[in-house]
Amino acid sequence: MTTEELIALARRHGSAGACEACAVLACPGWEAFPGSFPESGLRRVGSLRAEGEAAWEEPTLEEYHPEGTGYWSPRAPIAPAFHPYNRCDVWVCAQCGRPFLRYTEYGGYYEERRIREVDAALVTDAKPHG
Repeated sequence: MTTEELIALARRHGSAGACEACAVLACPGWEAFPGSFPESGLRRVGSLRAEGEAAWEEPTLEEYHPEGTGYWSPRAPIAPAFHPYNRCDVWVCAQCGRPFLRYTEYGGYYEERRIREVDAALVTDAKPHG
């Protein structure tokens, strides 16, 4: 999914509030995916992973925070070319169509599924230098 497609998806949903089905997921910053939320409540509609990326090529771990935000910040930009967005799949609420980003964080001794709702105003097409 391109940056433009992600923005369009978020704009289609607009500023409508979360429905009862996805209200627990409606968080402006990254949060742990609730284990009690039914997988059938979301529908996968795309991915922000680079197309044609070879299996041995790892996406950058560089984050994009030009205004001093941090990973957990609700105002952090959604930059598909940067971590963790370059490892995300795009999902929508099966009831209302509200868009979300999901990825799995793999730590040394843990695995955590994370989710963040998509705010079109925060999506940027910034690219890593180099």
